[in-house]
Order: sequence, then C-alpha cells, then structure tokens
Amino acid sequence: MPENDNSKLEENFLTTARKSAKDLTIFLVNGIKLQGTITDFNNETVVLTRAGQSQLVYRHAISTIAPDL
Repeated sequence: MPENDNSKLEENFLTTARKSAKDLTIFLVNGIKLQGTITDFNNETVVLTRAGQSQLVYRHAISTIAPDL
C-alpha cells in the first residue's frame, strides 16, 4: 500500500475515534498500555485524555490502538 493510503487510513481511524469519544487502549512499542479517549491528533502526535488528564503521545511510539470492551 502506498504511504498516502496508509496516512489516509490512519487519519480516518483517528478521526472516527475522536468523534466517537469512546474509550480506547493504546499499546506503545515498549509495551506500555495507555487508556482513554482520543481528543485531538496531528501528523506526529495523539492527545489521549482520561479522568480529565491529557497526555501527548508521539505516533511513532504507538504500536496498536484497540477499543475497550
């Protein structure tokens, strides 16, 4: 898949996640698990918010994003 297709796929996924405001789990490449809702993102970062606290996560550090069940 060309890089532009991957970028568009990521943008669509993150936009849907942000608009739905549902809880997600983000796994980082070092194995750390973060939970919360995606409140914003850009080409390099994702803002994850939980219990009123926001954290900035660099996209290159993200391995997987999964919905909380």
